[in-house]
Amino acid sequence: MPEHELTTAGADLDLPLLRDAAREAGLIAMRYFGNNPQVWMKGGTSPVSEADHAADAYLRQTLLAARPDYGWLSEETADDPARLSARRTFVVDPIDGTRGFLEGQRAWCVSVAVVENGRTLAGVLECPAMDETYSALPGQGAFRNGKRIAVRKPGDKPEISGLKQLIDLMPAGWQERLQRAPYSPSLAYRLAMIANGTLDGTFVKPNAHDWDIAAADLILREAGGQLLDPHGHAPLYAGEVTRHGALAAGSGDLLAVLVDVIAGLDG
Repeated sequence: MPEHELTTAGADLDLPLLRDAAREAGLIAMRYFGNNPQVWMKGGTSPVSEADHAADAYLRQTLLAARPDYGWLSEETADDPARLSARRTFVVDPIDGTRGFLEGQRAWCVSVAVVENGRTLAGVLECPAMDETYSALPGQGAFRNGKRIAVRKPGDKPEISGLKQLIDLMPAGWQERLQRAPYSPSLAYRLAMIANGTLDGTFVKPNAHDWDIAAADLILREAGGQLLDPHGHAPLYAGEVTRHGALAAGSGDLLAVLVDVIAGLDG
């Protein structure tokens, strides 16, 4: 099989598995939401809570019991290089947006994906505090709560989110038109907002990991948008390197400008 070619056989069976597991993991996380869960710091800067660990343990047990031949890559599980020999890999963030979760913000989600040859084969975002479930399969559209979604048509005043330093690098003609959206600590949910037409674009600062974006990438793409690196290429997932540089998400002319901005960071 050529490198990065996607074989979608079985994806229709993986999607309901992901959806059911993510729904239950979301219910587990909700038991801790607003209830002052125990928190630790990873690397001195990144919070992780007992809610993250509980949701991760459930997802790992449930998904690998159903697909024991799949690899496993999760933010909250020590990485095992043995996953690299698996044809397909679960890529999981049990709570994307932990910082916001701990602050009582509602825009966080359970992110689960199946990846093959670097590409997402099935993706689900379960956002229980928002009463939203997003899902997608390649070539079959993106859905929120069972209804098809699509990126917003270009408007005169596009709304974008991301680092102020990057937004300030937008060309002057765009600066006058932009509306700056409030920042959401859940990157996956920001991508879902573009997919559902409530946001037009976002910058993704360097150091996003596979588990942050693998599911949301497919949902955005199936809704008519894209997530791209400075070279205009879509990220690849579940390889040896799981961390990414600066990325841009959106559609149309706005996305092209966002990509130009991050491309200029290397210049």
